[in-house]
Amino acid sequence: MWKQIVTETNRQWATLGKYHTRLWPFAPAATFTFAQQPTARKLTSTSAAKPTPPKHDWNRAVSEAERIVGYPTSFLSLRWLLSDEIANVALHLRKLVGSNHPLLKTAKHLLYNGKNTMQAWGLIVLLISKAAGHASSVPDMEQDKSAGVLHSQRALAEVTEMIRISHLVHNSIVNLQPTSEAGKDTASYEDMAFGNKIGLLTGDYLLGHSSAELANLRNQEVVELISSAVRDFSESQFIGDRDEQNNPLPTKPGSEPPETNGTATTESIDFDVNDVMIPMNVLKAMGNPEKEWECRNILNAGSLLGKACQGALKLAGQDEDMQRQAYLFGKHLSLAWQACLDAEPFQITTLPLDTTFSLVSAPVLYHLEYDPSLYDEIEKGKVSVEKIDYVKIHKAILGGPGLEKTKELQRKHTTAAIGVLEKFPATDARTALENIILAMQDL
Repeated sequence: MWKQIVTETNRQWATLGKYHTRLWPFAPAATFTFAQQPTARKLTSTSAAKPTPPKHDWNRAVSEAERIVGYPTSFLSLRWLLSDEIANVALHLRKLVGSNHPLLKTAKHLLYNGKNTMQAWGLIVLLISKAAGHASSVPDMEQDKSAGVLHSQRALAEVTEMIRISHLVHNSIVNLQPTSEAGKDTASYEDMAFGNKIGLLTGDYLLGHSSAELANLRNQEVVELISSAVRDFSESQFIGDRDEQNNPLPTKPGSEPPETNGTATTESIDFDVNDVMIPMNVLKAMGNPEKEWECRNILNAGSLLGKACQGALKLAGQDEDMQRQAYLFGKHLSLAWQACLDAEPFQITTLPLDTTFSLVSAPVLYHLEYDPSLYDEIEKGKVSVEKIDYVKIHKAILGGPGLEKTKELQRKHTTAAIGVLEKFPATDARTALENIILAMQDL
């Protein structure tokens, strides 16, 4: 009788877990179990082999981190999913099913929690906030004592995710003007134009709402900090060569500025050490594989995460040195994550049909330094990157040092991020951040 009760209860909990995952897609998959009837403890020998430590699991690391800082941090919570604005967007997105508009791919990556997206940015901000603590001068009403963070820090975490996602949605817009054949296929053209409208309005809505939430923090320095990250997003769209669809192309080999002398360090490519709001010197980075990659990805992602972590500690009243360390942690973590994503398409020996990858990813840039002749293939994409033979480039990179150098690049920034964490007090929040970094390496 007891076994029947346990079996039926486990089945019901498993069903509830599946429903929870569909209803709240940003929450990590959960497994519910019901304890078996206790049995007598068996005596074991002290010489028994110790169990091997479990492999670092991403969902497990994120789930544990969310428990430490309270409820899941993603703005795609029930209060957003059930709002009229998001419901209308979801309704219009259904009309794009069957088309090739990039917005559908972006929406899929946002709605399904997986290793290909970084939906945990708000969680990172809250964890670094709890790891650093706050000044004693912060009023009690501002503190969320159950989670160990401030209400303003939680609001900043949501703002960070909204800005990031608005940027991704805006990047899904297709440029239809240069396409001479755009008006001939009426159905396809109308689908693309409609998708552009949805992407533009959705991105603007999220960016506008995040601006209002940011202003509610009533902290001018934090507003300036996050605003400069939005500026960096925009700047990242105008550096280097582009095709007519505004897809980035790598700098032609041999275009390296003479002052770089072939050297590249993380410290050489960054914002001003005394003021991260001063624009980055982009010119000295182009043409050098590591510098160019770091420059592009700091502007495109690392700036927001790093400045959000810095802003969270500014809200907590921490000193400038701690704020600087928080910025460095966010920057290095985002770069390590991007290196992981860049290496993924090259972990397989054969590129699947109709699969593409970024032409400014680390393996491509490193291989162009190793074999500049490959740039002849990339030059075919000056009008559109669709004319490039990705299979040929993929095969060439597998035969060169690009993938191994990308893994070294990931290890470099992973080590730097962990080194920054060691300067924070030893807490459960710091441990959770370390577990996330270790789990990221196993992706």
